[in-house]
Amino acid sequence: MSNQISNRHLQYFMTVAEELHFRKAAERLFISQPGLSRQIKQLESSLGFALFERHNRKVKLTQSGAYLKNELAVHFQNLEHVINHAKLLAEGIQGDLSFGYVGSAMQQLIPDLMLKFRKEHPKVSFNLREMDNQKQIEELLSRKIDIGFVRMERVPRGIEIKPVVQEPFCLVLPKNHPLDVSNFTNLSQCKEEQFILFDPEYSASYFEQVMQIFDDSGFTPLVSHNTIHASSIFKLVENHFGLSIVPQSLQNGYNMNIKFIPLDNIAQRTVLSIVWNQQNRNPILQNFLKLV
Repeated sequence: MSNQISNRHLQYFMTVAEELHFRKAAERLFISQPGLSRQIKQLESSLGFALFERHNRKVKLTQSGAYLKNELAVHFQNLEHVINHAKLLAEGIQGDLSFGYVGSAMQQLIPDLMLKFRKEHPKVSFNLREMDNQKQIEELLSRKIDIGFVRMERVPRGIEIKPVVQEPFCLVLPKNHPLDVSNFTNLSQCKEEQFILFDPEYSASYFEQVMQIFDDSGFTPLVSHNTIHASSIFKLVENHFGLSIVPQSLQNGYNMNIKFIPLDNIAQRTVLSIVWNQQNRNPILQNFLKLV
C-alpha cells in the first residue's frame, strides 16, 4: 500500500461508503465536507482507481469501492479483536471467546463445555448472546462472534459446522391437560389442538423437520402462534393457547405449569451443531474446538 495512504484515509472512506452521502459522513467525522472530498480524491489518486460514482447529490460505490468496503470491514474487525486481545493480556487474561447460541444450547451443553474449558484455561473471558440461527451466521461472517450453536443443516462457504448433540423431540402440554405419558399413544391424538411452534425464521430446516412429524402422524397442524423463544412458547402453552413440539433438552431450566411427553418412538431427531468461521485466528477458539 502506498505510503501516502494512512489509516485515516481508510476510515474516511469507510464512513462515506456507509453513509453514501458526503455531508452526513463529514458530520460523523467532525470535518468539513470539502476537506473530506479532498481526502477521498487523494485516496483514489493514490490507489489509481475510483471508489465512488458521483451523480449530482447521489453517491454510489464503484465495483472496486464495494469490494474494498467489504474487505476493510473484515480488516477493521480483526484489528479490533487484536487490540482487545492485547488489552486482555495486559490485564492478566489469556483472551476471550464470544458465543452465539439458540436457547436450548444453554440448558446444559454450553455450561458443561465452559466449565470443562475453564479448568484448563482459568483466565479466559466469555461473552454470550442468544440469537437465531441466521443471525449467528451473519455475525460469524463479520467476526462479531467466534463460535455459534445452531440447529441447521447447511451453512455458507467459509463456515465450518460440526454436529455435537442429537436428541429426540418432546410434546409440550399444560400441566392439567388430560393427555400424559400413561395414555399417550401417538401425535394424532392431538390433531384437533392448536400448536405453537418455533418460527420458520428460527431455522427453516428445523421447522420442516417438525412439520414432517405432523405429516407422519397423518394431519396438518393448526398453528396459532410462531415465536423464536422457548420461554414464549412455554408461557403460551401454560396459558392454554396450544401445545408445542420442542427439543428434549428444553425440558430443563423452566419452572412453569407445563409437562412433557417424550416422542421417542418417532424417526425424527434434532441435531445441535457448533459453527465457526474458518478464517478466525483467535487462539482461544482453536483450544475450545479441541475440547468439543
